[in-house]
Amino acid sequence: MSPSLTSPVPGVTDLSASVPGGTDLTIAVVGNPGNRRVTLFQDAVRAAGLPAAREVAWLDVLCGQARFTAGETVRIDSPGEDPEVERLLRGTDDPTRVEGTARWYETFTAAARGLGRAARAAGADLLDDPDELAVLFDKRLCHGVLDAAGVPVPTSPTSSPASGSGAPAVSGWPEVRALMAAAGLRRAFVKLAHGSSASGVLAVETAGPGRVCATTSVERDASGRLFNSLRVRRYTTEREVAAIVDTLAPDGLHIERWLPKAAQDGRSADLRVVVVAGRATHAVVRTSRSPMTNLHLGGARGDLGAARAAVEASGGSWAAALAVCEEAAGCFPGTHCVGVDLLPAPSWRRFAVGEVNAFGDLLPGLTGLPGSGADGLDTYAAQLAALPTRAACRPGRPRNAHADT
Repeated sequence: MSPSLTSPVPGVTDLSASVPGGTDLTIAVVGNPGNRRVTLFQDAVRAAGLPAAREVAWLDVLCGQARFTAGETVRIDSPGEDPEVERLLRGTDDPTRVEGTARWYETFTAAARGLGRAARAAGADLLDDPDELAVLFDKRLCHGVLDAAGVPVPTSPTSSPASGSGAPAVSGWPEVRALMAAAGLRRAFVKLAHGSSASGVLAVETAGPGRVCATTSVERDASGRLFNSLRVRRYTTEREVAAIVDTLAPDGLHIERWLPKAAQDGRSADLRVVVVAGRATHAVVRTSRSPMTNLHLGGARGDLGAARAAVEASGGSWAAALAVCEEAAGCFPGTHCVGVDLLPAPSWRRFAVGEVNAFGDLLPGLTGLPGSGADGLDTYAAQLAALPTRAACRPGRPRNAHADT
């Protein structure tokens, strides 16, 4: 049973005795006040016996009005789920529209770097490095960083080094087809470079000239505008797929091999693993009948115990699987917490990292893995409990040795 977030966390009656600064610790959370993410984090802060976090609104950040104080520990959370913030970031009042992610990225990263400068100038301590956020929110850069570090990732013809140079331009469907062919990819995911929550993702299959289909949640209206839908659909002609890709391309595209994944109860399965201060603390299995396992698209939580048993039965190692996630997180040592999307092969013996998510900790009711140091803690309480060891995870800390998967 999950611990109550309104009472002291089981096993840790008062985190104020163990975090740096104790009851003198001051925390600021950058987010959207009233949003569930901020609320859950505040619940964890109170349960830990700490003073309530000071809330810094993203609206204030975007308007250049955010202020910080010396000694504050500053957590940056997602700017999502606020219509006014979305309008400022993306330039549209319709949250279901797919287009606008390039503008979102430019505005978000500039704002994050600005708040980072303000926090450092004030003498505050950032839990999330703005420069790393810029990499995490560009799938091409993130893939390039992981690949260069030896983390197993799907093959990608659009992977880019951290410098941001070298990725081929993708102006539309002809370039996507050419890059897939050159890389020997008959099945690939075509993703918005700055997308999230499966927005703008197409699972594309090709079988010769003119034989193309794509599975996606993107809906295209009569005027050619793209919208996110809660229904996964299939487009079965190259003309339809090309029209969607051509509309997405100005926002930037990332292409990667569509790896076959393991199954659980007849459904495709992957895992979201939360890594806090360099250590894998939480994991959840996500299953779906479509290539996308997102819960809002019909995905469902699977059986973690069964997944772990399948790994061990295959001759693989659950510890090695978690070590892959820790190595991926180790590429971003200035970010206190990330969510790693781990893709198991059909055998459950090998794994690849699909993505690393800066705000991948929204998993209500999920408690820590046994022996992880977060036993009985939710993802937010685990981040608070890890503050004493955070210094060991700052830039310069050696990354975990790559696991043999």
